[in-house]
Amino acid sequence: MLPLDLPFLRAAHDRAAHRRAEPRLVDDLRKEPATRVLVLRGDRVATTGSRVALFPSADVAHLTAHIHLFLGEADGVAYLAAVLAEPGTDPEPELDVDWAGMRTLDVPDLEQGLAVEAFALARWHASHTHCPLCGTPTDVAQAGWVRVCPADGSHHFPRTDPAVIMAITDADDRLLLARGPEWGTDRRSVLAGFVEPGESLEQAVVRETAEEVGVVVDPGSIEYRGSQPWPFPASLMLGFRARATTTELVRQEDEIAEADWFTRAELTAALAEGRLSPHGRNSIGRALIEEWLGGPMGG
Repeated sequence: MLPLDLPFLRAAHDRAAHRRAEPRLVDDLRKEPATRVLVLRGDRVATTGSRVALFPSADVAHLTAHIHLFLGEADGVAYLAAVLAEPGTDPEPELDVDWAGMRTLDVPDLEQGLAVEAFALARWHASHTHCPLCGTPTDVAQAGWVRVCPADGSHHFPRTDPAVIMAITDADDRLLLARGPEWGTDRRSVLAGFVEPGESLEQAVVRETAEEVGVVVDPGSIEYRGSQPWPFPASLMLGFRARATTTELVRQEDEIAEADWFTRAELTAALAEGRLSPHGRNSIGRALIEEWLGGPMGG
């Protein structure tokens, strides 16, 4: 069976990692007329109309960026990201743009791939400003892909945290859907959780399902369905489906507010009547649900 066709995976550029060690790469590219710059501010990206704004470098030279990042190349064009201060900390940039959140971004493959990469990298820089070994503020190196401690010389690289997300069905092919305490009552999703140190992905599927809802999963039924970068802040979501051997639900109350088994007819009716709302289109959770459902959730 083919993997799921997931959002955030259709990047159309070459990250050109071999160029990151070039001296003054970012400074030199900012002087090139052909270079294009994506602008980030907090959890939003600058857009024009329904597209990510990709500016000639000269058009955004007046902006005070905290950091510039090299994203890669496509068709002979180099791409940078200019990361601005969080809203409210510096004067708003003088740009005739809109600002779109990453979770709802629906743009062509090149723009989506650049934006996801830039956002993930920017979030890492924002949360890893000091050396974890000695606490010294670190310096940005290799075009934004490394932070170096000037005190002990240690190098620190962007991190990604693996998380499993799983469509669990029972012997009657009902799907298990739940919601967290912070979610609205009209929201449901498949279960998910981070992989712990020393744990395999399959072990994480079994453990998280048992911890969150008390359901036992048959390890032999676990099937990988695809992965999706989810830079909120730094996850890689690894999608699975699996079969449960028990159906009694015992919620982990601090993690799960509601959990239920759904037939296809029950889920379709709940969506049609507005009792449940569909996921955002960029979510791997939605893709897993729609694969089981056999069609789009709508909305």
